[in-house]
Amino acid sequence: MKFTAGQIAGILEGEVHGNPEIAVHKLAKIEEGEEGSLTFLANPKYTSFIYKTKASITIVNKSFVPEQDIETTLIKVEDAYKSFSKLLEYYNQVKNNKVGIEEPIFKSDTATYGSDVYIGAFAYLGNNVTLGDNVKVYPNVYIGDNVKIGNNVILFAGAKVYSETIIGNNCVVNSGVVLGADGFGFAPNEDGEFAKVPQTGNVILEDNVDIGAGTTIDRATLGSTILRKGVKLDNQIQIAHNVEIGEHTVIAAQTGIAGSTKIGKHCMIGGQVGIVGHIVIGDFVKIQAQSGIGRNVKDNEVLQGSPALNYGDFNKSYVHFKNLPKIISRIDTLEKKD
Repeated sequence: MKFTAGQIAGILEGEVHGNPEIAVHKLAKIEEGEEGSLTFLANPKYTSFIYKTKASITIVNKSFVPEQDIETTLIKVEDAYKSFSKLLEYYNQVKNNKVGIEEPIFKSDTATYGSDVYIGAFAYLGNNVTLGDNVKVYPNVYIGDNVKIGNNVILFAGAKVYSETIIGNNCVVNSGVVLGADGFGFAPNEDGEFAKVPQTGNVILEDNVDIGAGTTIDRATLGSTILRKGVKLDNQIQIAHNVEIGEHTVIAAQTGIAGSTKIGKHCMIGGQVGIVGHIVIGDFVKIQAQSGIGRNVKDNEVLQGSPALNYGDFNKSYVHFKNLPKIISRIDTLEKKD
């Protein structure tokens, strides 16, 4: 896709300083810009690059005044960073604006879909599946029986949506995601063997939920595993059965959450965090990467470590952790003197 400086300025409500007809077809960092690319300058420490960049177009703040000759065409806007982000969003919308049904696919006679949908080759739509308007189902996606999907949802290639799952509006499910697989439910019998406990619940994603590639969310044993509106999950996260995650909580990669734990709203959870089952984590909680959470957590706590401590206490304690050999040596010396 090609865009001229004039077209981009129109999208961003900016001003062109240079050639309005010059066109770009790719994006680049300002230090790596080349002919045909679009870049931006927001951080002053990169200013030197604007005088030697080969990028055809550069988005800058209106306050920017060149101190040397430049070759790149400028588009001046109120906030270069926000405008570039807006342009990326627009680019993605255009790029992903696929419509129509490719062949071959399998669609049950009882499956229905709304307007402006895209269904890629080798997709599978089971019995009683319903898709809303402007849903994008990329190739090799599996959608099981009785799944309900709202409007403006994207399911990228290879995603698997098991039966009974409910997905709200404006959700993104990336490649390799598995929604609704059986939870890890087994009960020991008298012979010491483990018998499977049937998992009869489902998974619910409310509106505006994003799920990163390779993440797995298990169906509930009974009831629902629920991600409330605005939840954002990174890649390769494990959410166990009957977990509930509150509104606008974000979780980084490789975190694992055991069954029946409830996490509040507006929490921030770092990468590789382990959270035990059957606990309650409050609202506005922040958990640092690689922490282990084994207890209930109150609102607004900030935690680090395994088992996790209050963040401030952890940092104070760490001063002593790293000096333990010296402290032990001093104690040994004092004991010898006694």
